[in-house]
Amino acid sequence: MARPDRSRIRPPRALTAVPRTAVFFLVAGSAAALALHAVWIPVKAELAQVLLSRSWQAVRDGNADSPPWPWADTLPAGVLRVPRLGLEQFVLAGQSGRNLAFGPVFANGPGAGLDRVLSGHRDTHFRFLEQLRPGDRLELETGHGTEIYEMTHAEVIDSRRAELVIEPGRRRLSLVTCYPFGAATTGGPLRYVVTALPSRGGAPGKTPSKDQASPDNRRFSTRPRSVSSP
Repeated sequence: MARPDRSRIRPPRALTAVPRTAVFFLVAGSAAALALHAVWIPVKAELAQVLLSRSWQAVRDGNADSPPWPWADTLPAGVLRVPRLGLEQFVLAGQSGRNLAFGPVFANGPGAGLDRVLSGHRDTHFRFLEQLRPGDRLELETGHGTEIYEMTHAEVIDSRRAELVIEPGRRRLSLVTCYPFGAATTGGPLRYVVTALPSRGGAPGKTPSKDQASPDNRRFSTRPRSVSSP
């Protein structure tokens, strides 16, 4: 039997070298994209507030048609301030996922009455909600002036079992965001709700009376209905 000509037999190629390299670059690229996205979200949120500040000043100066950026389809409709935290945020008109990326929004519209609800993302603009405590002063400036509130309480609500109650004739401010803070996943049924009532005489440090801050004044009923929020 003739022996095979070993000079014509080539060694096998390293077939696994290319796939491993491709997988490495794919994983590295995905990780870099996720990291960039995580950094970009808060940067975009902060940059938007700077542009909204300029737009708000223009609106106050009488230029009603002054969008914060050329393609914006909304305008700042108010300013939320928390003096103890040194915080100032511009609130947008119109609740949408796109607007929530740039700032908190009037969930029930800026002109929907005295019972106001503001929504914001828990990982950007409304991250500060977990730092609020009863008695904190909150200021909401709109085109009609500045309203002074004092925080009365915070509560965690399951949106699958609660209904948001709006009383247009009642002066009240609520800040709503998703819960828990720092969650790895977005969405979920839980909402963190801060309720504030008008400060007595508008003076800081004077909290509403006990009857004002009683559970009867909370804005959720137990009837099942979803509560929309970021």
